[in-house]
Amino acid sequence: MTTAREIMTSDVTCVNASDTVLDAAKLMAQKDIGALPICGEDGRLKGMLTDRDVVVKVLAQGKDPRALHASELAQGEAVTIGADDDASEILRTMTEYKVRRLPVIDGHKLVGVVAQADVARALPNPDAGELVEALSYD
Repeated sequence: MTTAREIMTSDVTCVNASDTVLDAAKLMAQKDIGALPICGEDGRLKGMLTDRDVVVKVLAQGKDPRALHASELAQGEAVTIGADDDASEILRTMTEYKVRRLPVIDGHKLVGVVAQADVARALPNPDAGELVEALSYD
């Protein structure tokens, strides 16, 4: 049984909830990544911020990325997966919530992120193909 812990990217960088969206965008550019977990002062996950969020919810609406905090783009409770959850649960969760990245939680601690690419590399082609299809079409 393949678990989230086995396929996740464990070197995860968080953006602080109090950081500006501009700070987050610069961090994404520096790390060459398209999404960042938003972490509170208590170290707990508050949400996810994607490069698409920056473009669609900030820039396209004429908002100032220097004036908005990352926490303002965190919507509700983040969809997560447990570190010891198996591949079928990862697939189910990604498909159900139509997310390409899942923060991996161990207790209350963020320990990694499972991305669609991680799943594609780790699982048999039919399972990975079904996930890509489910996330690509409405």
